[in-house]
Amino acid sequence: MPDLQPHVTAVDHVGVAVPDLDAAIAFYRDTFGFEVTHTETNEEQGVREAMLRAPGDAGGTQIQLLAPLTEESTIAKFLDRSGPGLQQIAYRVTDIDAACAALRAKGLRVLFSEPKRGTSDSRVNFVHPKDAGGVLVELVQPAEGEPEAH
Repeated sequence: MPDLQPHVTAVDHVGVAVPDLDAAIAFYRDTFGFEVTHTETNEEQGVREAMLRAPGDAGGTQIQLLAPLTEESTIAKFLDRSGPGLQQIAYRVTDIDAACAALRAKGLRVLFSEPKRGTSDSRVNFVHPKDAGGVLVELVQPAEGEPEAH
């Protein structure tokens, strides 16, 4: 059976669903001193997002703030169902295709048949929360040439 352990290298980020991205950025900046490292709009996933890190922690785990672009987006549905808050945890992997194959071989459901485009052109896929102790797990393979943490 394929082993996932060699593919996971770090906790990449923790995703937080927010109704207003600008207000959430201001809160994390003004309250905790977090720095914005990246912002983008991902039309395919229906979100505006920002990656934040603690000051001086260039390679560490980041916070990803996710705000819906439309009422139909996954994040809008999450906010309607659960309100703002922790939405997912993401693990950085070296080879997302091999990691997904290893998870499927263990009987876990991976949400997409092929990885999708994520933040900074990374490749992402998700493990169904019912197969991961109630937690939505994201797998992230950084884009070629991107630093290990984005």
